[in-house]
Amino acid sequence: MTTSQLGKLEPVDPRKIWADEAQDFTPWLAENLDRLSEELGMDLVLEGIETKVGDFYVDITATVAGRNANVIIENQLGATDHSHLGQLLTYASGQDADVIIWLTTEFRDEHRQAIDWLNQRTDDSLEFYAVTINVKRIGNSAPAPEFRPVAFPNTWQKAARTSDRELSRRERKYLDFFTTLIDELRTEHDFTNARKAVRDSWYGFPSGHTGILYTAAFGAKSRTRVEIYLDRDRDFNKRLFDSLIEKSADIERSIGEELSWERLDSRKACRVALYTEGSINGTDEDLAEVQSWMVKNLLKFKKVFGPYLESLV
Repeated sequence: MTTSQLGKLEPVDPRKIWADEAQDFTPWLAENLDRLSEELGMDLVLEGIETKVGDFYVDITATVAGRNANVIIENQLGATDHSHLGQLLTYASGQDADVIIWLTTEFRDEHRQAIDWLNQRTDDSLEFYAVTINVKRIGNSAPAPEFRPVAFPNTWQKAARTSDRELSRRERKYLDFFTTLIDELRTEHDFTNARKAVRDSWYGFPSGHTGILYTAAFGAKSRTRVEIYLDRDRDFNKRLFDSLIEKSADIERSIGEELSWERLDSRKACRVALYTEGSINGTDEDLAEVQSWMVKNLLKFKKVFGPYLESLV
């Protein structure tokens, strides 16, 4: 191919793609959160559309899988304004949000600076993102959306300032381990969009269905596990678990091992797990083996359970 054969990116008016913000763009974004997830480096799981907050409605509510973080998304098909900035902060407080995303086709300088200021003045429990969305095409190709963050948290600066939230030695080991695990799953297996781990003993990855996660965890008595964790509502969880256990013979045959089927009748959630020996206090070599085991079985769980979830959920 010669340079004369290269196409030219042409802008497309977003209003020609989504005529109405509430009726067209918000539903499209809700169905395509994976695209925004990839750009922001987190696994966004949809919770609701047009969720009521006082007398108003937040466009999209979500969670970040694996982090127990509440997300609100306010979107505009137009330039930012003071009114939407006020709504964003109102929604954030009303939803007790941890991650606040303002998505628009054009960010005015004063509003981008406001997002930067909020990131600078808050601790590491809050993250503010300013993201633009543009639409482009080459020649007669299908139009393609393009997300671009223009303001975002500086994690290093926040961590350096937040002295009252210093990590314990154990928390640091969890954070380091799951950061490495997430990086391998993202870069080598396209399993996740996540880039930020947590200091907990577990991390959950979205299944594509609300309230259902593929989880890697360190448990008690020097055991680690990989599991599918059902945590939507009690009746749903128990019904889905019962449907899955009816297929247990076929599932275990595909996994290649006997699984632990834990209905957890005294709790809301259910799990189906695979266990092995391992502790966060193990040697570097031991933890490398645990990571390899987790990666192998997370991939296997997603491959085997995925089709069952599609048919049953």
